[in-house]
Amino acid sequence: MKRKKVLALTLAAAMTLSLAGCGSSDSSSADTSSTETATQTEETATEEAAAEETAEAGELSYSSITLGEDYTDLTTTIKFIHHKTDREEDGTIADLISAFNEVYPNITVETEGVTDYAEDSLLRLSTGDWGDIMFIPAVDKADLSTYFYPIDTLSNLSEEINFADIWEYDGISYGVPYMANAQGVLYNKAVFEEAGITELPTTPTEFLEALQLIKDNTDAIPLYTNYAAGWTMGAWDAYIGVVSDGDDTYLNQKLVHTANPFDDPGDDTGIYNLYRILYDAVANGLIEDDYTTTDWEGCKGMLNNGEIGTMVLGSWAYAQMVEAGDHGEDVGYMPFPMTVDGTQYALAGGDYSYAININSSDDNKAAAMVFIKWMTEESGWCYFEGGYAVDKDGENPDMYAAFDGATVLSDQPALDGEADYLNQMNSESELSFNAGGNSKVQAIVEAADTGSESLDDIMADWTAAWNAAQEELGIEVLY
Repeated sequence: MKRKKVLALTLAAAMTLSLAGCGSSDSSSADTSSTETATQTEETATEEAAAEETAEAGELSYSSITLGEDYTDLTTTIKFIHHKTDREEDGTIADLISAFNEVYPNITVETEGVTDYAEDSLLRLSTGDWGDIMFIPAVDKADLSTYFYPIDTLSNLSEEINFADIWEYDGISYGVPYMANAQGVLYNKAVFEEAGITELPTTPTEFLEALQLIKDNTDAIPLYTNYAAGWTMGAWDAYIGVVSDGDDTYLNQKLVHTANPFDDPGDDTGIYNLYRILYDAVANGLIEDDYTTTDWEGCKGMLNNGEIGTMVLGSWAYAQMVEAGDHGEDVGYMPFPMTVDGTQYALAGGDYSYAININSSDDNKAAAMVFIKWMTEESGWCYFEGGYAVDKDGENPDMYAAFDGATVLSDQPALDGEADYLNQMNSESELSFNAGGNSKVQAIVEAADTGSESLDDIMADWTAAWNAAQEELGIEVLY
């Protein structure tokens, strides 16, 4: 099987300072003249046409490359910066490059794992001098063409990979996910068995009951918040939309137009009940004793050996938990406990995405494109990291067996002309859903622990901020 070619032995052995702007100015501003608007429209159309011409030229695009045939004589050195410091240290990435060089011996790939990637990558991006390949940080999609070379047209790339639209703007894709995630919950099977949990919970109420059983019948921490790390708390945002209401158009098309998205629908679904799980777990003592001292690295072994019952994280974390101790067989991954009209939904989407520096030389752009395609289609990295398949011909790991009864969807892109709306709303409201808004989730933990605010109070605060942002930005309320 192609997915397993390179890493079968490798991993068995090894096994926002924000540059993201608020988007373009409001096109409905009363003082924008028709002449200015027409000029801007013409300029935008010219830029888009130029980008599409570049992507469709056939000289260099993802879909135009045949691996093992094209650019095999190319001699150059490229640099790849990334956040996978663990795979840099354990030799996995070096082994991948060695395998790549068996096909492309004259392309030298230098790599650098960056610890504080989210912030550091943005700083480097602003200089333009960061190398040739990077994982795209939190930039505004409107700025993609400023920093990155087009990977391909969306229509072409969609024929080759899944999740081609994750970094798409105006029909051009600028990134290829190095892996994809299905969003669910990590759990320890042995802890569940000891607690007396015989079926995986499928609703927030059932999940909270399961956490209580873990507390009552085992010595394990029912739900580990990972509060202290900060960035880990942002995982909760990933369940907005597909998972919490079964609608793949909600996050990117409807949320910005919704008047009261944080109200309780009364049926154990929606954003309210998503965060109710966290609030009630804290309020009922179903988390670690001191959430301010959680340890991201240490928790991996704790979940592996049964000291932790559950953690809310994307499937990218599964492989790390399995490798963290002697009880990898006890690590499980299940769909998030939410059921909409009798159906559980799981969100699958791209993780960090490879992108090519717009300022790289022509040779380095070609070498970078070849490397990205080889990593996606031949390396097997996604599979052995527990990733949901990016390559159209890829397979999903056995860890997703619990998802067999769930409907797996991906978030649909924003409507035409509204690509920047969610970015603008996130910035104006300061809620930053799926954009580094970790502090608002940490605030839920703090409020539940101290009793300073009820969940209803928190959701009311969010609604007020959301509505004020809609009014300030002139975004029409439709729902």
